[in-house]
Amino acid sequence: MTEFQIHIKEKAYTSTNSKTRLTIADFDLSIAENEFVCLVGPSGCGKTTLLNIIAELDPHYQGHISLHRKKKETANIGYVFQNPRLLPWRTVRQNIELALQPPVDHSLIDELLSAMQLTEQQHDYPAQLSLGMSRRVAIIRAFAINPEVLLMDEPFVSLDAPTARQVRQLLITIWRKRPHSVLFVTHDLREAIALADRLIFLSSSPMSIVSDIPVTLNRESRDNETEIESFRQFILKQYPEIQSLL
Repeated sequence: MTEFQIHIKEKAYTSTNSKTRLTIADFDLSIAENEFVCLVGPSGCGKTTLLNIIAELDPHYQGHISLHRKKKETANIGYVFQNPRLLPWRTVRQNIELALQPPVDHSLIDELLSAMQLTEQQHDYPAQLSLGMSRRVAIIRAFAINPEVLLMDEPFVSLDAPTARQVRQLLITIWRKRPHSVLFVTHDLREAIALADRLIFLSSSPMSIVSDIPVTLNRESRDNETEIESFRQFILKQYPEIQSLL
């Protein structure tokens, strides 16, 4: 069993006038093997900071991040940013291959391109892609490294509703074929319900966990907008403390 544990005693920023702002304090979260967890909270509460700490992009904090597993010493972590961050002078396939250590598993790339419905665009350049396509490429790039943990920072923000729904469905299709732990940041409660096994609601800075809510809808029901809305209304009624966080 692989368990991903996050403990951040303190994360603070110091401004140019030497004032210290505490962003995260006494934050503890465990994510089970292959669990899909959504973080929901107000803008500026520290969600992206948390992901950057986990991804080892920000070492300036007190605490520890640990991934318990049988063999490897270091975690294999994928990260999908808000911006797809594709190199404009590389094709779709080349952007994916750049994230991989040789020898490159071309059959895996083919499989992921097919699952994300991008096989015909694999030799196109980013300027030729829609935003939804670019976001799908970013997801493929993260999956292609076979991550033990996948971090996703509002990857569908600014997509129109039909496109976001399509990409969510494709994401879940790939994740169910290649399961691993996912930590997904969103402001959209309906999106979180459609994706997650658990919903973690976060307070304003300094960030802390307000509620930890299991999503009891089965996966088949999540294609139904009525079912999602019904569950949304249920948790808003059962957990009134989360309403101010949305």
